[in-house]
Amino acid sequence: MPLIAGLAISHLPVVAQQIPKQPPGKAEVSRISAGRYTVDPLHSQVTFTVNHLGFSTYRGMFGNVTGSMIIDPKAPFKTKVVIDIPIRSITTTVKQLDAHLLAPSFFDAARFPTAHFESTSVKSMGKRARIEGRLTLKGTTRPVVLDASLVGAGVMMGKRTVGFDATMLIRRSAFGISEGIPLIPDEVPLVISVAFEKPERNP
Repeated sequence: MPLIAGLAISHLPVVAQQIPKQPPGKAEVSRISAGRYTVDPLHSQVTFTVNHLGFSTYRGMFGNVTGSMIIDPKAPFKTKVVIDIPIRSITTTVKQLDAHLLAPSFFDAARFPTAHFESTSVKSMGKRARIEGRLTLKGTTRPVVLDASLVGAGVMMGKRTVGFDATMLIRRSAFGISEGIPLIPDEVPLVISVAFEKPERNP
């Protein structure tokens, strides 16, 4: 045990050097660098909220999100965002419910393993933006609107990083997911929290 403790302590200075003293990201548009970014799947997630039978608020999450963003702060209306959400990554903390949501009556993950969003227009309002686009879920594509806000931008470990939170309200029956209505609401709010990154040296 003393040996293990000593080894751990000997590594503390190295770890301390790797951790910045202040958060490297700040919610400042001026810190956004133009270019093509890819989603950092380790720091991105999509969450949803539903009312359960009028008794409680229940939440679920998708992880392993992928995608890309092309952005130029000088011409934000040209921004292009693509997000792919693997349906099988769903988690609600209840395994039986996860399995039920993957079944044909809900997401039918075997036939439709990925949800896909692609922007069609972006209206920037400083740190906020209205993003119109198309969402494909369970094989059906519908127009949707995202209200996005800048969480932070900066450089971390040699990579330019930009993070956004975006909210969206979908009507699940429009995508062929009608089971449980009206006991479980048709309208479901989504929160898309995504970090985009690119090597600092590249455009």
